Parts: sequence; structure tokens; C-alpha cells
Amino acid sequence: MDRIEKLNFLSIAQVRDIAEKYQTPVFVYFQKVLEDKALAFPNEYGLTVRYAMKANSNVNILRIFDKKGIHIDASSEYEVERAALAGINPENILLTSQQFPVNLPYMINKGVQFNACSLDQLERFGEMFPDNLVSVRINPGLGSGGTNKTNTGGPGSSFGIWHEQFGEVLKIADEHGLKIWRVHTHIGSGSDPEVWKKVAGMSLGIVERFIKAGHDVQILNLGGGYKVARMNYEESTGLQECGEPVRQAFIDFEKRVGRQLKLEIEPGTFLTANAGSLIARVIDVKTTPDYNFIVIDSGMVDITRPSLYGAEHPIVVVPEIDQERRLGEYVVVGNCCESGDLLTPKPGDSETLDTRILCEAQIGDFVVIGGAGSYCSSMNVEGYNSYPGAAEILLDNEGKSHLIKKRQSLEQLMQNEKVVIKNN
Repeated sequence: MDRIEKLNFLSIAQVRDIAEKYQTPVFVYFQKVLEDKALAFPNEYGLTVRYAMKANSNVNILRIFDKKGIHIDASSEYEVERAALAGINPENILLTSQQFPVNLPYMINKGVQFNACSLDQLERFGEMFPDNLVSVRINPGLGSGGTNKTNTGGPGSSFGIWHEQFGEVLKIADEHGLKIWRVHTHIGSGSDPEVWKKVAGMSLGIVERFIKAGHDVQILNLGGGYKVARMNYEESTGLQECGEPVRQAFIDFEKRVGRQLKLEIEPGTFLTANAGSLIARVIDVKTTPDYNFIVIDSGMVDITRPSLYGAEHPIVVVPEIDQERRLGEYVVVGNCCESGDLLTPKPGDSETLDTRILCEAQIGDFVVIGGAGSYCSSMNVEGYNSYPGAAEILLDNEGKSHLIKKRQSLEQLMQNEKVVIKNN
């Protein structure tokens, strides 16, 4: 397979210009790519697309999707607040959180929709809002994902209410007069159509049980997790291929049960991953008997996915000045004093070094890391080794760059620290 990656969306001149104007490391997002991302997921009785904002929560990205009519999937009460501050209509926000929100009464009164993810959450919601509508997240017993860390269904996942606790859900709902109107499942990131078909069938079976128990379920939310091809040899999820069996399952459900269910999906990575890149600078080149290392002025502080999941990102070396260069075989590492700060792990194995065929690197060159539009800036570990968070810019539809997040300062990193030990 061809492992030599090429620049996507950015030109060599743009890389150099952006690095000079904004310094490195800097995230670059492409407005046109964000706006042009198609989500033609097959459906029969209506579709609501919710952006999983944990993928990238910059206010400008939230507003771009809001203008396209995409609603919000929030994973914490802080994300709800952030979306509201971005100008998102609270009625278009669905909160699905591992932690029960402290400010839930305020949010509900504003119109935010709540998805109970455990029996305790359902009980607490019922105590606060008896005789009300509620959504429930159910773990259908099956999961999918590239690694166990991206699998959000099955017996090894804590997300949602285990499907065999169905009777307990009904009991709590009856005690508080709750009516379940949406069922939510999410299995993780994967692209196997057979798995999606099977999970859709299992989820529809759960919906049918709720309807037979007297609940007026109107919506089935199948979550997100559509795989995106970051590397040139990968394949993205085919929405038509995965969605058509799901659409047919909804049709069959209507014929059998007499209920036309609306479909909801919650893509995050699919919408943003390949709309962003990170530009860093080569700060050192080192050699051992086994490897050639490129050290950059970024790494796990800004992109944790390789260290966390063994995830691959396309990497391109851009020479600081135009000159002929040979190709070389390199391991790319970050600037943290941490052996796990590795940008080129063996696929799916965050602990094993892998090499890439790259342009011969020299100190001062630039490194462009692609597929960085999702789960990078929003999932960073800023502050480790006291490195501040990177700046972020947006390239608009005319190619003009706009600073949309300032580079963090050391003073900002330390601003919440309180001195109680005095110097001599």
C-alpha cells in the first residue's frame, strides 16, 4: 500500500504563510470542507442530524453547523452551556452525559432535551420532573469500534442502561409517570453495514417493547461513529451502504408495529476530521541505530489520539525553503518528556513505534498533520510539561485566514493556582 501522504486542502505556500503569521503549532480548519460535508443518510420518516460537539467545540464550527440546520449532541452540562453561549437554540440540544447535570432544572426550563443514561439518572429525573417526557439511552448488548477504547456498546461498556434492565426502566417510569418518547443507542465507531443492520434491529426491538408497555416512542437515535478515512489507504463509512438496511428496517417496523419512527444520528468525526490540520515545526532530528526521529513543537498536548488509541494521522514534511530533498524513513515524536508522545504508532498499538516514508527533514521545516479536525483540539492535554494550547484559525471560503482561538499563555495556564507557600 502507498504510505506516502500528500497535503490535503493546504498548499505549500499556505503552510509557510500560516506558520509565519500565526507561529506553530496551529490548527487550521477549512470552512468550505465543513459546509460541504454531505450527510445523505437514508431515512423514510424524517431525519435529525445532531453534531457530536465533543469532536470539536469551537464556537465558529458550532455556528457553521447550526446554519446548516444541524442540531447538537452534548456530552456534559458544560457542553450544553457552551453551545448556548454560541447562540444555539436550547431546544436543538440533546444532553447525553455520564454525569448527572447539577443545573438540569435550569436547562430543562430553557428547552434542552435530556437523555437518561442510567437507572439512577432516570430516577433522579423522575423525582425532579414527574409526569414528563424523557429519553433513555440503552446499551443494546453489542458494540463496534477500531479499538476497545472507541467501543461504546456491549458488556464491556458503561454507557447507557443495560438492555436486560428493561423491566427496571419501566418500573421507574411508572413510579414517576414518565413517558419515554425517544430511545437512544450508540455502539461506537465502525463501518460494518452488517453490524449497523443488526444493532438497528436490536434497537427497534427495544422500541417495540416500550410501545407495547404503553410508551409513545417517536424517535430512535442510533448515535454516530461513522469511520472516516484519514489515511490514504483507509475507507470511510459508506452512509448509503450502512443506511439503506436501516431505512428498510424502519419500513418493516412500521408495517409490523404501525409506528413511523423518526431517525436521529450523531456524527462528530465524520463532519470535522478531514476539515482540519495541525501545522507544527521540526525542532530536532535525531538518530539511533534503529530509528531516525523527527521531533516537532507539538504532540500529545495537541493531538492525543495516537498516544491514546494508536490512531494514525497523515503526516507531511514541508521544507522551510524550496529545495530538492530525498525521502527518508522516520518516527515522528512530540515535544513532551513522555515516551508515549508518539505521532507514528503502529496502527492500533499506541506503545509500538512505526515509521513513515517522509521528505527528508531538517530543523526549521514544517510538519502538517492531517485529519486533525476532530478529537484533537477538543481532547488535548494542555498544561502537561506546562505547554500551552495551540492557536486555531479558520480558512474562509475565499481562502482568508481568521484567528478563532488565541494561543494560550503560561499565565492563563496558571491563573487558577493560588499561592499559599511564601518564598524565603
